[in-house]
Order: sequence, then structure tokens, then C-alpha cells
Amino acid sequence: MSEQKVALITGVSSGIGQSIARQLGQKGFAVFGTSRNPRGVESMPDAKVLPLDVCLDESVKACLEAVLAQVERLDVLVNNAGYVLGGAVEEVSIEEAKAQFETNFFGAMRMVKAVLPMMRKQRSGQIINISSIAGLIPAPPFWGIYSASKYALEAYTEHLWREVKPFNVRVSLVEPGSTKTHLTHNQQNAVEPISDYDSWRERAFEATRQYEEKAPKPALVADCVVGIIESKSPKLHYRVGKEATWVPRLRKILPEARFEKITRNVFQLDGKK
Repeated sequence: MSEQKVALITGVSSGIGQSIARQLGQKGFAVFGTSRNPRGVESMPDAKVLPLDVCLDESVKACLEAVLAQVERLDVLVNNAGYVLGGAVEEVSIEEAKAQFETNFFGAMRMVKAVLPMMRKQRSGQIINISSIAGLIPAPPFWGIYSASKYALEAYTEHLWREVKPFNVRVSLVEPGSTKTHLTHNQQNAVEPISDYDSWRERAFEATRQYEEKAPKPALVADCVVGIIESKSPKLHYRVGKEATWVPRLRKILPEARFEKITRNVFQLDGKK
């Protein structure tokens, strides 16, 4: 196993993380996937699944120790663990917002801080953070805190990319559009909804669910991640899917009012209450 390249992937219970783990395993990597509940993860012959809660320092430390008990190095970290907190920004409590950032942003930061000492010592390594189109444009509606966490991840990753270049550690952001995963199914909503938002919020949620149902499968994102790892000169930004490519471009070239009108139409925000 020591001759294999080693990859650690967070959030492999389903969707994008699991697809990445399967593809890297098939490519001959020694793959370690993580989940809060490893027993609930579908068996993957080419990957070992370890328990990990990215919100806890001690869990991150224990996970990395478990990996290093079996291998001598770490070549790739893929930060994929995350979830969606739904609700109008007024509905979301400060504690709920903190929990969203704890997983989506600080979780990735914990993992990076854990692996960087080794990668700096090796003078090699690769960190890939799974962001979202929501980190490029403030959408979908009523996913404001989720979007904010991904915007934060974008800025953090670009600084990281710049700072670790001297150590030959490569850093990339993957920014998928809608992907057919369990993201909306597993969505957590603000526990104290405000009835004034009900009709608009539910229409936006339903439109988002429909987009996800028709979206490309997670393998498209996994293909991108494998391509990044195999690249001799990986870029910082990788947008995955047509939606992630053209929607941010439209936002740049269209007048603000025009883009907002399109957004409101797509997510049915101007329907009657």
C-alpha cells in the first residue's frame, strides 16, 4: 500500500463524495473515505470508510491517526462533507448559522490544518475543496446561509492556494452546478419558520428540488476531481456543468435588475401568495 497514492475524502456516505471514492479506488489509489456513520455507508470494495465528524477537533485528529497507522503519507485531501441549511436569512438563528459554517467551512479548515504539516514535510500534496455554484452567485433563493458558507470557502481556498505553493502543495476548488444527489432530500431547515415567507419559500424549494432531479449525476463531478488529480498543472477553479459555467457569466454581463428578474422567474418568487 505504501507505493500507492493515498487519498482521504470526507463525506462519502452518498453522492459526490462516494462517487469520487469509487473512481479513485478504481484508479488504484489507497482510498480512505469518511462518514459520521460508517456503518450506514454502502460497501465500497476499493475504499476504507472511517468515522469522522469534521466539526470536532478530536475526531479529525483520530481520523488522521487511523489513516497514518496504515500508510506512511497522504497525497490527496478532498473536502466534500457538507449540508444545506434552508430558510430565509431572517428565519435562521445565529446558532443554526454557526452550525452550517462549522461543517461547510470550519470543517474543511480543520482538515486542511490537520494534513498540511505532513504535506509541507513531504513537499507534495493536493487539496481539493468541493464548493458550489452557490459560492459564485447568491442562489438558490432561501439557501442564503449555505451560500455564505460556500462564498467563505472560496475566499479561504484562494488564500490557501497562494500560500502553500512554495511547498509544492496544489490547491483547487470544484464548483458544481445542480447535481443529482441527496442534497435537497437531506436539507435541514430553520426550526422557527416565519409564516410570511411560506409561499415563496416553498416554491423556491420545489423549483430547486426539480432542478436537482434533472441534474447531471455525481460522476460528472468525480470525473472532474480525478482529472484535477491527474493534471500536471491543475488550476484553482473548476466549474462543473453548463449551469455553473453560464449562470455566473450571465450575472457579470447582465444589468443587476435583469439578472434578478430572471432569478425570480426561475424560482417562481413573484407568484401570488
